[in-house]
Formats: sequence, C-alpha cells, structure tokens
Amino acid sequence: MKRILTIGASSSLKSINVRLAKHISSLVSNAEIDLVDLNDFEMPIYSIDREADGMPEPATRFKEHITKADGIIISFAEHNGTYTTAFKNILDWISRIEPKVWAQKPMLLTSTSPGKNGGATVLAAAVSGLPYLGANVIASMPVPSFNEAFGEDGIKDMEINDKLKAMANQLTTAMAESKPQNV
Repeated sequence: MKRILTIGASSSLKSINVRLAKHISSLVSNAEIDLVDLNDFEMPIYSIDREADGMPEPATRFKEHITKADGIIISFAEHNGTYTTAFKNILDWISRIEPKVWAQKPMLLTSTSPGKNGGATVLAAAVSGLPYLGANVIASMPVPSFNEAFGEDGIKDMEINDKLKAMANQLTTAMAESKPQNV
C-alpha cells in the first residue's frame, strides 16, 4: 500500500485547505494517508544564526514524513499572495536538511479560498518554485469559491470533483511508476 503525505499548508484550526487536501487524499485508491498538522511543527523563524544553534527537532520530524511518503498532496492557503508563514518556515528549515526537500516524489498541488481566484496566485508560485526543491508536480488545480464548491460531505460541484478524481488517478499512476528515492 502506498503512503500519501497530505498537507493543508495552513496553521488555521478551521482550514479549508486542510479539508480540501483530506478530500483529495480520500480519492487516491489503496493508499495510507499521513495527514500532518502544521501546528505540530512550530519552531523558531528560520535564520542562519538559529541554524548555527542546531536543527530543531520538528524540522527533522517533518522531513521524516516526506521520506516515508510515496506521494504528496499539498493544498495551499494564500496569505498576501504567497505561502502561509507556517508553511514557509517549515520549508526554510527542512531545505537546510536536504536542499531537494521533496525528493522527486510525485505531488499534487492545489489551493482554495472563499474567493473566485481560489488561491491561484500561491498555487502558481508553488508550481513554478517547488521543482527547484525537488518537487515532481504531476498535476495542479485551484478550487475557487470554496464555500459554494464544498459541502459537509465533500465537493458539491461535480465538475470540480471529477477533475480532482482525475488528479488522484494521475498520482496513483505516478506512484506506481516511480522508483523509491533514497533521501
């Protein structure tokens, strides 16, 4: 059984991006889901001076989740057009452990927001930037107008849900075809 690291890239306790990431991971067949909460990885804001004091244990622990994953799903919350501070800080720390953070593991990237843009700006930044850190982006898609598209039981908009299912199938195929990475 393949292991999917699922990240809602927000520290909000009521994050719609966590809900979306969980929903997408439920669409991946025959997979064990490893849902991480960014709040479990709080650490000092990265700086070269703090790095000289040693690597924080939460950074090492987060990197272990990546190492154990066969595939990764991230749904990005957008703060002022970019990553949340919680996600960016974790990324800064773990990139010091291993510059190719994502180890070429197949990834689905998404975003959502209550607005019609669906976090497309942060998603575009992730799609263009994360490959420099070893991301193997298989597919990406923003989900606009979350409150209209998503209900208590998942996605209400069947067109969006069909696209998310297709992405999940792409991830399943990519994981089956990928060779294990030594990280």
